[in-house]
Amino acid sequence: MPELPAAFPPPEKPGRPDILFVAGEHSGDELSAAVIAKMLAKNPALKIAAFGGNDMRAAGAQLLFDMTTFSAVGFVEVVSNLSFYKKLFARILAWVREHRPRAVCFTDFPGMNLRLAKALTREGLSRKGGGDIALFHYVSPQIWAWKAHRRFEMEKTLDSLGVLFPFEVKCYEDTSLDVHFVGDPFAEPDHVLPVRYEAGAPVLLLPGSRPKPVARIFPVLLGAWKIFRETHPDKRAVVLHPGEPVRSILQELSGKNPEAARGIELVPVDAAAGAPQPASAVLMSSGTMSRSCSLAGVPGAILYRANPITWALGSYWVGGRIRYLGMANILLDRDVYPEFLQKDATPEKLAARLSACFDDPKILETMRRDRDELRALLRPAPGTPDAAEWLSGKLRELGARG
Repeated sequence: MPELPAAFPPPEKPGRPDILFVAGEHSGDELSAAVIAKMLAKNPALKIAAFGGNDMRAAGAQLLFDMTTFSAVGFVEVVSNLSFYKKLFARILAWVREHRPRAVCFTDFPGMNLRLAKALTREGLSRKGGGDIALFHYVSPQIWAWKAHRRFEMEKTLDSLGVLFPFEVKCYEDTSLDVHFVGDPFAEPDHVLPVRYEAGAPVLLLPGSRPKPVARIFPVLLGAWKIFRETHPDKRAVVLHPGEPVRSILQELSGKNPEAARGIELVPVDAAAGAPQPASAVLMSSGTMSRSCSLAGVPGAILYRANPITWALGSYWVGGRIRYLGMANILLDRDVYPEFLQKDATPEKLAARLSACFDDPKILETMRRDRDELRALLRPAPGTPDAAEWLSGKLRELGARG
């Protein structure tokens, strides 16, 4: 875990910040950045601060602390670093208490963000706690899969919620929470996805952005790649990664198995920014990149291996309410990407699926139809506010510079 500063920096511009974004991982950083860029394009005078990552900084926010280099997922991973998260939580809360942004937008990362919303309400800082700071949440927790009771806590603390997927609005019908389908910015026609399909391009191997899952998943990808190249020796592969410490893990694992790593290039995500990485197929961990790959029409498969205790607890809490892990599969309720999870994620099965992506033309045809259906599903109806318009409108209601 990184060293925490004794205090986070004050706002760069005088006066109360108009809005503070809090995103705890790369996906939330990317989503928030898309919103921030649109908001600032319409109103450059907005004062925006962020606990997030470099994407939000590039979009024009003042980055107070980079949250994307250490994010953890799962019970075991969080508990093992509990003291760090407690200190981080307390210092973010102290910053809000001192600098009093007009609004806070929590982006995803509900394990911490919903607790922060509750603390701000308990301290009387939020509007629902008797204060004057509006609390918004962008990206719904997956209450349709587990922890459905969260919606009632959210009702007590949040002023408004913007959701990515149209079916999520109904999940809050039995609450008074103000919920809006704002669409997925990745599905917008002008959004530049980080990947694009190209028939002769390298294969993408995407083990994720968090160090511990990467250490579990990348050896499986290496094994699959080695088997695949026995019948496709001329193919190359690219591994997109967020930088340190993931890069070091990838290099170490590649060094231990140089034969399996033959033909693989490690590319930092920042190096590909603004220019989509071409890909002919993909093997990937579930997450935001799986959504991007589906919207780009890149065929492939999803794999995932979690800590066994985390997996067992998650399976118990979900209780069979969802059939899939990948968001494209959930939204279309079918195998857009076959999923290979835990013990089912074997190099042999993944290599066979990767070979089929090149040998069976029907897979690419189906992928294109799925891509088009997903894009239509994830766009708001004409005249409906997107995420940036939703937040800007809420700021105007507060008398801030929306």
